[in-house]
Amino acid sequence: MEWVLSNAEMRAADSFTIENLGISGGQLMKAAGKAIADEVEKAAKKLNVNDITVICGTGNNGGDGYICAEELKNRGYKVDVCDRYLQHITGAIVVDCIFGTGLCREVTGEYAEIIDKINNSGAYVISADIPSGLNGNNGRIMGCAVRADLTVAIAEYKLGMFLNDGPDYCGEIIKKDIGISLPESSYAFMATCRDISEFYPKRPRNSHKGSYGSANLVAGSHKYIGAAALSTEAALKSGCGYVKLTSAERVINALAPKFPQAIYLDAPDLSSDAIAIGMGCGATEVVYETIKKLLTEYSGNLLIDADGLNALAKFGADILKTKKCSVILTPHVKEFSRLSGIPVEEILNDPVAVTKSFAKEYGVTLVLKSATTVICDGEKTALNVTGNTALAKGGSGDMLSGYLCGTLARGVKPFEAALCSAFALGKAAEIAAAEKTEYCATAKDILKNLHISVKRLTH
Repeated sequence: MEWVLSNAEMRAADSFTIENLGISGGQLMKAAGKAIADEVEKAAKKLNVNDITVICGTGNNGGDGYICAEELKNRGYKVDVCDRYLQHITGAIVVDCIFGTGLCREVTGEYAEIIDKINNSGAYVISADIPSGLNGNNGRIMGCAVRADLTVAIAEYKLGMFLNDGPDYCGEIIKKDIGISLPESSYAFMATCRDISEFYPKRPRNSHKGSYGSANLVAGSHKYIGAAALSTEAALKSGCGYVKLTSAERVINALAPKFPQAIYLDAPDLSSDAIAIGMGCGATEVVYETIKKLLTEYSGNLLIDADGLNALAKFGADILKTKKCSVILTPHVKEFSRLSGIPVEEILNDPVAVTKSFAKEYGVTLVLKSATTVICDGEKTALNVTGNTALAKGGSGDMLSGYLCGTLARGVKPFEAALCSAFALGKAAEIAAAEKTEYCATAKDILKNLHISVKRLTH
């Protein structure tokens, strides 16, 4: 796994290293400057250029920049070092060392003009630690921000690199170790393929469908037959032993010929290992009462999505506090706003904190879906960065709920199942988009590539 730190957590790690390991701030700055210079030199060789402009601010980020510039000069590069009085950009590579993660105000005036010059220079832009003007905690633009081709993350990744606008402004991200030690191990993290592969162990030959659990989807309605179809197909690809669909007669009649291996029911089966409810059901009082019954009578894993979440928001979410089963909620930002009563802007300003707070208060695993999905069970927090805009289309949530329900059914615990499912589906979207583009890839295309994603993750 890869740790992803907030600004405050990174400052604490800096202080811990200086106070406990005998490494001075000056030594860390020198190491950071050299690490940036190493990546600038790699880019210069790749682009076959020699002229470099390093733009430095007044803080520690600027100090890193001055050391980087001196290092590059010693290696024979033509380096122009500029500060707030930048007139022209002469280098084929621009190194942005204006602001670091400590920026706490909107960028205006001459600094905004400098950033505008960088973004319009046509040069290859490398940002030190984080693009100047990008909030290190939430990835939001603070007035304006540098659009980097490459960001050199010093010591650890920062939350703002992956949240909100972060991925669009950071470009490629390379992490450089400069000797900073972390004082704890409870940070948010990103999983690697190796981490996720642990949830796809080799299956023993001496097993049967009962060995892999049963998933029950409560999905679909006369208006939303497709939601039931997508979630059912995704569940069938999850590796669980049984997939059951509880839905209206019209939905069942439409899907039974398409998915003859599924089991069709007129009511939820409480003997199932996992139940998912809400996909295309309608935010009705009937759905709410069904959820209420499941919370008090069901003892397995209950996933609530889409109209199930909207029903909770409409009729009352406090029933989540008196549950018998484990609960997984999978809202996108607007659904979470309706459910929690937290304004969208407040969620976007600190998605990790609000997710953790809600998960802890209600005792649930929360999957806050966005370009980067935040997953938290009140203790552990993960960011899923796989996927692309091929998932920014109707049906993506239905697929995730179906696949996640099946993953829960086969015995993966809620937090890990949510991370595993979001990761695998995101990888399938990347594969589909590589073939059909992010514009043209559909939910069906993603499902058709899900087996390739899983194949790459299996032992």
